[in-house]
Amino acid sequence: MDIKKLKAFFYLGAFYLLISFLLRIVFIFHPITTSSFGFFESIGVILLGMINDIFIFSIASVFLVIYFLFLSNSKYDKPWGYIIFGLLLAFALYIAFVPNNIFKQYGGSVAEIALIFVGLKTILFGLLLFVPNQRVRFRNILYFITLFLYVFLIIQNAVSEYFFWNEFGVRYNFIAVDYLIYTNEVIGNIMESYPVVPLFSVMIAIAILVTIFIYNRTKSELLTLPNFVQKMIFVATYIVLFGLSLFVIGQIKKIHYQNTFSEEIKSNGLEKFYTAFNTKSLDYVQFYPSMGEAQAQTEFLKQFSPSELRRPVVSDHPELRKNVVLISIESLSADFMSHYGNQNNVTPFLDSLATKSMMFTNMYATGNRTVRGLEALTLCIPPTAGESVVKRIDNKNKFTTGSVFKSKDYQVKYLYGGDSYFDNMKDFFGGNNYDIVDRAAFKPNEITFANIWGVSDEDMAEKAVETMNKEAKAGKAFFNHWMTVSNHRPFTYPDGRIDIPGTAKSRDGGVKYTDYSIKKFFEMAKKQDWYKNTIFVIVSDHCASSAGKTELPMDKYRIPAMIFSEGLIEAKQVNTLMSQIDLMPTLFGLMNFNYESQFLGQDIFKPNYQPRAYIATYQDLGLIKNNILTIISPTKKVKQYDLKLQKNDISANFNPYFDEIPRTQIDEKLKNETIATYESTSLWLKNKKLDKTVSK
Repeated sequence: MDIKKLKAFFYLGAFYLLISFLLRIVFIFHPITTSSFGFFESIGVILLGMINDIFIFSIASVFLVIYFLFLSNSKYDKPWGYIIFGLLLAFALYIAFVPNNIFKQYGGSVAEIALIFVGLKTILFGLLLFVPNQRVRFRNILYFITLFLYVFLIIQNAVSEYFFWNEFGVRYNFIAVDYLIYTNEVIGNIMESYPVVPLFSVMIAIAILVTIFIYNRTKSELLTLPNFVQKMIFVATYIVLFGLSLFVIGQIKKIHYQNTFSEEIKSNGLEKFYTAFNTKSLDYVQFYPSMGEAQAQTEFLKQFSPSELRRPVVSDHPELRKNVVLISIESLSADFMSHYGNQNNVTPFLDSLATKSMMFTNMYATGNRTVRGLEALTLCIPPTAGESVVKRIDNKNKFTTGSVFKSKDYQVKYLYGGDSYFDNMKDFFGGNNYDIVDRAAFKPNEITFANIWGVSDEDMAEKAVETMNKEAKAGKAFFNHWMTVSNHRPFTYPDGRIDIPGTAKSRDGGVKYTDYSIKKFFEMAKKQDWYKNTIFVIVSDHCASSAGKTELPMDKYRIPAMIFSEGLIEAKQVNTLMSQIDLMPTLFGLMNFNYESQFLGQDIFKPNYQPRAYIATYQDLGLIKNNILTIISPTKKVKQYDLKLQKNDISANFNPYFDEIPRTQIDEKLKNETIATYESTSLWLKNKKLDKTVSK
């Protein structure tokens, strides 16, 4: 293949290296870069960084390689051109008109985005097929657009890296990944903080000029396209380069500087972003206020008796060997229930069951994603910066609620109506010795309704009862954790079950259908022999939304929770402030379990328990205690808010709404307690101290 055909790669690569070089120079002289650099050190950092950039660009060129690979005139020849066009058209019609297709099941704008993408592809392919005399012109337009996208993304990434460095003094880390998760909040912050319109106007103008320059010098190479053999040689060469790039990048990562700024400047932002996306964690000591490992652990462990991470939990009463069914409900905010002021009657069964249960009226979820709720209920630890442990690589062999039941010779299962590969659930629960029952366990005739998230909750309810019947016949007690799915966008479910049709696709409908399904589960369970020997724990995984006026709006973390068992668990309201991580240790206390605990949650009925709760996003970490919310954030920020209950018609014990009033004076005791909590938890996870095999 003629080397001239690769001009576009060389021009784009040179532009990327130029921008990366200028960015490193800016970083070296930036005011936030407090270290000084010698001349030779600066040269070494820049040269090593540019070598890294060359191979990073080689990998990032994969999309350009695919674009050139599919450039062809032969695909428009009869009959292939018409067959491809027909398939594209059929796909577009499927997205547009087939109800409940795979894209519409995702909800939101997914179907519209897919239709725009496939529709444009269909139209462009049709133009190239049916107007052959204009094919070169259309191809050149598409080529210009492709070059522009690459150039603009190079510029946009450089600008983003500058602003990220300007705030944090580092290349991308999990905070950048977090920005993609909280898109609405981040866009709002950017719009308020920077001159977005002028900035983007300049970026687009520069991108157009650079694109025109590259286009004019490379468009002639599209007049004759490489044949099949030449393309195969090109692909084979690129595969070798791709592999070589991965090897070289790995070797460069092994070269370290003692100076943190040198280390960061040497690095490549795209590679750091990819690493952060995979590791899903954020180094606590680097970004958050710290009191030192030893002091933090001593301070945090004061709340336990004895004050040790691994400690005996001993009961004065005989253990209760009861089956346990934990139902974690998708996105059930407290304010969906009538107790918390909801007047739409969307949880009639749960409202009724709560009056017969031990209801925890003042519980807070640790986060605002399912995996964070699963972490809290399974590991019973405060949230940490970055992604939930469920989605991290080092997520196996932990001390879990399941391991406590296993030590008592229980059968332990995780039940989920969707594909348990989603959100890394299969890897997490399987890696912690849970047996898994998910969508794959269903026969076709057992599914009456399903959407993209999985089978309907009522189908899962029937499968759950079937599973528990088998477990009961095995003669051993069981612990089953069932995670519901139906209260999730697009909120579709079978018609005829509730008074809100499934076609309405409303949040209230999703909540009410889940409530209906849980009612159906209890109706079936009551007919089974194991029912009266079973304790049911019902709790939300997180609230339905997370946005509010402050970093951590209190009402967006308030969740309902209850423990129910006829003739065993006293029906009463427990108004003690507590965290989601305390629910299972409290259950173990009610069951008089004796065990060696590594949980960081507590039995709230123990005399040494001090009411508090932990709430967090991926980077803001909060402690609620003494009517004060303390928040620690990256760049070692500390904020505190006084919590004042809002006046309304809701009973004070159930009112989830607070005014969060900024404090002018920091409560040092609560600040230190917050730091100790999150620093200790982060270090214990990092050092595998929360693994179940860890010794004293």
